[in-house]
Amino acid sequence: MLPGTRALRTFEAAGRHLNFTRAAEELGLTPAAVSFQIKEFEEQLDVPLFTRTSRRIQLTFAGAVMFEAATDALDSLHRAAGRARRMARGAAHLRLSLGARFATHWLLPRLSRFREANPDLELTFDITDQVRDFGVDDVDAAIRFGNGKYTGTQSERLFDTVVVPVCSPRLIETSLKPEVPKDLFHHTLCYVDCQTGGMVWPNWSMWMAAAGIDEFDDSQCIAFTDSSHVVQAVTDGNAIGLVELEMVENDLAEGRLVRLFDIGVSVAEEYAYHLVYPESSSEEPSVKTLRDWILSEAS
Repeated sequence: MLPGTRALRTFEAAGRHLNFTRAAEELGLTPAAVSFQIKEFEEQLDVPLFTRTSRRIQLTFAGAVMFEAATDALDSLHRAAGRARRMARGAAHLRLSLGARFATHWLLPRLSRFREANPDLELTFDITDQVRDFGVDDVDAAIRFGNGKYTGTQSERLFDTVVVPVCSPRLIETSLKPEVPKDLFHHTLCYVDCQTGGMVWPNWSMWMAAAGIDEFDDSQCIAFTDSSHVVQAVTDGNAIGLVELEMVENDLAEGRLVRLFDIGVSVAEEYAYHLVYPESSSEEPSVKTLRDWILSEAS
């Protein structure tokens, strides 16, 4: 008797981690439950799959054969399930994967225009910063920040990223407006502290260097892990923040934020926001409609 998919998932995780505890954490089970399922799996096959010692586990030769087969089987099932979900949605329903920041600050303010122009096309979203697999996950296209080089996909460059300083109108009304970059020393400065592909995201030291200020002491700057927290701190009127210009265009246009100075720091030239979709989908009418609309908005 062959095991069910639940047992296969447990065995695959255990074989990949070679650790029942880590497999249990991934699957949301207890180590004891993982151990029990593996033992039950071995009894069904009447074959030992792991050798166990007090310190570690290892796949047996038979276990290695079953691990390769389980990995391939689960991958095939995941891909088939993804295709089935896309078929069930139909050609008039497009699913776009994108990060929360891009969705909130760039796409949603423009979404009504898309729906007005394309009333027969339903657009729904997968909000995540994870890179989705078009062959497995239930998505048709994605917005990704990077170099645009993804195997088996077509990538359309939307726009580069420039980081600029912004503040709230209230800050200018209640204190002295910074007239030169050095005036920023008297304010609370915040920024996003992260790396993308090994590249450091523009920070205040980099911006000050672009403004001609050397040896800036950034020890008093406040670092956040997400730009939405920077925007919130700025909106509350208590700070000046470095943010992506394209992500706050709507806030600037409606007066919720004010840009300070014309100095911006560009992210590395090869990095930008891209619309990405499978090469096999490049001629599908719904994908072409989304592509043409997003490129028009980005330009």
